[in-house]
Amino acid sequence: MNTAGHSEATARRGLELTPFRGLRYDPDRVGSLAAVTSPPYDVVVRPDGLYHLQSADPYNIVRLILPQATTPSARSEQAADTLRRWLSEGILTADPEPGLYVYEQRDGGGMLQRGIIGILRLSDPSEGVVLPHEDVMPHVVADRAALMRATSANLEPLLLTYRGDNPAAAAAEAVEDAVGRPPLLATTTEDGFSHRLWSITDPETVAGIQSDLARHQALIADGHHRWATYRRLRAEHTAPGPWDYGLVLLVDTARYPLRVRAIHRLLHGLPVSEALAALDGLFQVRRLDVPLPEALEALADAACDGNAFLLAGDGAFHLVDRPDPDLLDRTIPADRPTAWRTLDATVLHATLLEHVWHIPEDSPAHIAYIHDTAATVEKAERDGGTAVLMHPVREEVVRDLARQGVTMPRKSTSFGPKPASGLVLRALDV
Repeated sequence: MNTAGHSEATARRGLELTPFRGLRYDPDRVGSLAAVTSPPYDVVVRPDGLYHLQSADPYNIVRLILPQATTPSARSEQAADTLRRWLSEGILTADPEPGLYVYEQRDGGGMLQRGIIGILRLSDPSEGVVLPHEDVMPHVVADRAALMRATSANLEPLLLTYRGDNPAAAAAEAVEDAVGRPPLLATTTEDGFSHRLWSITDPETVAGIQSDLARHQALIADGHHRWATYRRLRAEHTAPGPWDYGLVLLVDTARYPLRVRAIHRLLHGLPVSEALAALDGLFQVRRLDVPLPEALEALADAACDGNAFLLAGDGAFHLVDRPDPDLLDRTIPADRPTAWRTLDATVLHATLLEHVWHIPEDSPAHIAYIHDTAATVEKAERDGGTAVLMHPVREEVVRDLARQGVTMPRKSTSFGPKPASGLVLRALDV
């Protein structure tokens, strides 16, 4: 469906956010709240990051969101058993009454993000209420669905954004009022971010937030696979009930703009020398014997003039830009808007991966998607593969394409900061 011109204020049915009884760690039963949190499941750089988090505390949330076992079914059952045990032991407890939660993240560099956590009514893309902007990988959705099905829980919130139009609106005022009170929890994680959480249970305040959000539509900033999972599980439960809703964090980016970063690619089994040889005559290639920060600056400069990438893995950086126009005409679908056809991610997937390097984009054996730039380079150098470093897309481009009903190639963007996993969970039977 094409939703161009479909403004937030005129969506047929806006955001429907509902209070819930959050599951939270009992701080007296764990080493520290920081020690039991984790980045979202797809940001944990496995295996190093996974082992580090598992050793941080025996109750770290990764034991639920990334259970380790030999088969997919065993992993899901392990997570379900772990969750049941933690609930019975009082490691996780449900708040006494339903509420919406105000969540704040702050770092030492002046980054401040505040939003509202609740359970959102699921909707179809045709409704124009929640706008996806990326394609998803079916095997990831299947994996997340098995995990949610087994645990009967939403273990970590999606990150959704909307554009508020009035600083005096009920949702904005409720957020600012909440942060003036003592929080339910406060912790600082090892990445330097401080996290605080408040609950809103007053019926009048909740009703005001709901009325305000009902005028808006949201963009999925992070969590396309989990949103697709929510919708798959809703389809499996035909009777109205808890599967009609999913756990989300809603951030008003008119007040609290997000950072938009790139997600990089690690190509297994493709040495840099072979990757570069295949580009001969198709792209301009320049070797950069400079540190990573300077190489990224060169990438940013080149991206101002067109498609550009950095390849790494052999101890140097290689700036790849200025693709042959005839190559692009032959390899990129012509039935999409110009803004989509000129995306770096489009050129990477449609031209480089499919036609030049012949790498299947949905095969974990051939390609990994990594958020951390330095980690991508280090893994490529260690494993003999090729790191493809990307330049981030502007949020306006993402939102404009989403409103047209056009999805970007998978893993095109990384909005942040992402909510820490483990601060508040949702059990569907509570």
